[in-house]
Amino acid sequence: MIRDITIGQYYPTDSVIHKLDPRVKIVCTLLYLISLFLFKSVLGYVICTVFLVAVIRTSKVPFKFITKGLKPIILLLLITTIFNLFFTTTGNILVSVGFIKITEDGLRASVYMVLRLIYLIVGSSLMTLTTTPNELTDGIERLLRPLNKIKVPVHEIAMMMSIALRFIPLLLEETDKIMKAQIARGADLESGNIVQKAKSMIPILVPLFVSAFRRANDLAMAMEARCYRGGDGRTKMKPLVYKNRDYMAYVVTAVYLVILIGVGRFVPFKIWIF
Repeated sequence: MIRDITIGQYYPTDSVIHKLDPRVKIVCTLLYLISLFLFKSVLGYVICTVFLVAVIRTSKVPFKFITKGLKPIILLLLITTIFNLFFTTTGNILVSVGFIKITEDGLRASVYMVLRLIYLIVGSSLMTLTTTPNELTDGIERLLRPLNKIKVPVHEIAMMMSIALRFIPLLLEETDKIMKAQIARGADLESGNIVQKAKSMIPILVPLFVSAFRRANDLAMAMEARCYRGGDGRTKMKPLVYKNRDYMAYVVTAVYLVILIGVGRFVPFKIWIF
């Protein structure tokens, strides 16, 4: 389960998506995530699905590798489905068994919410899988550069976000090692009630925090030894420059948004209750 989390990982391969400017990928990802809440019909989800599948195929990242990142949120998806399905009381009743009632609005809300969560996770994971932490830092810094005029430490914010994102797979790997070590010593991490399971996590969390602080201290000392002094006056080995493929990506995203809003909001289409 720990190794199934793909957020923060980078999947190296030769694709058009990998070669895009990180600013393009950040902006287009944000626009895609926002677009998930701009339509109200089944056609909108069809357009989102087609666009997302096309981007995944273009990125050359294996579909199984992307869907593997959904395993850790299965519990969240189940909780979301249950709350929307059984606690939404408006609309016509479809199933009624005792005090349990499933309505049209509840079923519609649960399906739409689960799909949106899946698309949110897959879309954001695809950006990190196709962008290195260094590129992500440069992209965030360039996008937030106008905030320098009001004395916002843009470089430091971008650096912290990049380091935090880079630490995710390292800490997950460390957690996996600690869990295996505790199981080898006879620790029982699976059985028992919630309280017992929480107590069994203490031997994992303590060494994990110690390891995290040690890694952070080593990184700080390494940056200080290399005379790191922030973003003022620093030059880039690979400066970010827009190319034709980057402008084409903006155009494709804009066309997607226009079609999605036009079809998803203004074209009447209905399948059963959806």
